Amino acid sequence: MSYRTRNAHSLRSRVPGLAAWAALLIGILDIVRGLAPGLRASRIGVIASVLPGAVTTLAETASLLVGILLIMLAHALRRRKARAWRAVVVLLPVDAVIEGLRWRHPVAASVSLLLFAVLVAGRGEFYALSDPRSRWRALWNLLALGAFDVAIGWILVASHHRTVVGRPSFGDQIRHVVLGLFGLEGPVVFTSERAGDLVYFSLAGLGALTAVTTIYLALRPERPVAALSEDDERRLRALLDRYGRQDSLGYFALRRDKSVIFSPSGKAAVAYRVVAGVMLAGGDPIGDPEAWPGAIRRFLEEARRHAWVPAVIGCGEAGGQAWTREGDLDALEIGDEAVVDVAGFTLEGRALRNVRQMVKRVERLGYTCRVRRAGDLSEAEREHIGDAADLWRGTETERGFSMALGRFGDPADAGCLVVTAHRAATPEGEQTPDGDIRAVLHFVPWGADGISLDLMRRDREADPGLNELLIVRALQAAPDFGVTRVSLNFAMFRSALARGERLGAGPVLRAWRGVLVFLSRWFQIESLYRFNAKFQPVWEPRFLVYPAARDLPRIGVAALRAEAFLTSPGLRWAGGLLRRRRRQTPVPRPLSDAVVGGNGGPDGAPESRRTA
Repeated sequence: MSYRTRNAHSLRSRVPGLAAWAALLIGILDIVRGLAPGLRASRIGVIASVLPGAVTTLAETASLLVGILLIMLAHALRRRKARAWRAVVVLLPVDAVIEGLRWRHPVAASVSLLLFAVLVAGRGEFYALSDPRSRWRALWNLLALGAFDVAIGWILVASHHRTVVGRPSFGDQIRHVVLGLFGLEGPVVFTSERAGDLVYFSLAGLGALTAVTTIYLALRPERPVAALSEDDERRLRALLDRYGRQDSLGYFALRRDKSVIFSPSGKAAVAYRVVAGVMLAGGDPIGDPEAWPGAIRRFLEEARRHAWVPAVIGCGEAGGQAWTREGDLDALEIGDEAVVDVAGFTLEGRALRNVRQMVKRVERLGYTCRVRRAGDLSEAEREHIGDAADLWRGTETERGFSMALGRFGDPADAGCLVVTAHRAATPEGEQTPDGDIRAVLHFVPWGADGISLDLMRRDREADPGLNELLIVRALQAAPDFGVTRVSLNFAMFRSALARGERLGAGPVLRAWRGVLVFLSRWFQIESLYRFNAKFQPVWEPRFLVYPAARDLPRIGVAALRAEAFLTSPGLRWAGGLLRRRRRQTPVPRPLSDAVVGGNGGPDGAPESRRTA
């Protein structure tokens, strides 16, 4: 059964969603009542009073806190969290007993018991696992923040001793603090209403902060550490040796910050990483196409067990059809991959005139290129090229997930192709050392007869046109390495840019193209498309696969985080510190920390493959 139909057929499957909406409504009403106590006597107050979870003592004394917690619980219920179900099932009978004994809200007690019965009957719909480590983190958070709250609260109460009635004991002060953290009044009485309100709301705020962070940690989705084991890598390499020519992105599954799921037969696999509750895969499944459905079903089942949103970025047409068919998912075209046929490539003709002129100009300036397998490089050469590429990186963090390998010079990647540009002589005829590397391309294997661009970086102080020279020399040398096809950069929304500038394009398409051109001021969208088009490639569409349109914003954020376009301030600070230390490493010449250039200028092509 597919991902979508598995969660949408029976009436019982709607229980989590309905419970989530009910909790959200109750939370909003509690917040409204907390902000405007006068509404308790209004119609809204009457409606809220018969809803479960809104009539406890805590709700009456701290509606704001209860509202926040219920809203958080609603999110967990919607995601079918087993821990959230257990919490609600425990809460509802307690609420019913309290209301039944007090006979204040008999309707609320009946509704609580009814909802309790419904949740028990729908137990099977709350199956999503939480991170097992989060329960201990939540406990330590509760203990640490609780102790901190008590200490700060006691200091706050003690500091207002001049406005306190009588001389309360230390025990009374601590009891007042503990009750205040739950939003209740304590035994300490203040002569000043302002001081009393300050202490009360300060303690309630500390308690709310502790409760919110504890519940968040307890209900947060599992975030497994993505790591490719040696056995998984060995099995993936075996599949790539046999089926690697099917997808130019296949080799990037060997990133060691990914996890992998194999089909029951072991003949197919899907590499992924969990980011922000999204189970993100890249490219087509690897292996025998007949075994793809088994790997896809296992992938979707794993996503379902943990309430992760399944998504695939950058898959081809064959992979997209398999994903949409087996998972009943939707697909959205997000761009095109530029693939050059080596046999048909030539610098002759008007179409390649600009490239031909750029290449001749750069060669006249004294630049030369070397094309070698990574396994043929010496240890010193690998280290030198890797250090230079790191220093030329235009960002503090290494970008890439679905279309970048994330490493250089690993002995296991001996089959990769490395193209380097050197400044053999200055225009004045001055000789420079051969080790003076000014730009580098790094290609990964695409089956036995193809290569796929992984890394493209150059020194910004070098002359424009180096990227064109590197690609041309790689294409010209490809037959010597048995390569018949070369995959270049990925161009986002290429078809919209191309169709939008044609004669007869409609107003909607022209407007969309205008938006893309505007965004190209900050992102490499149009410039990357123009740069790729210079080499007369065949455009292969790439797709984003997703469950529903409402999941697209979340998937977009997860993809940006996976590709390192969104990073936390702490990571940026650590990355900057690491780069400053690495810049102290001696290099043959001063190298600028620059993003790669293109289009014959300084700001065109990407710093690494397809990171538009």
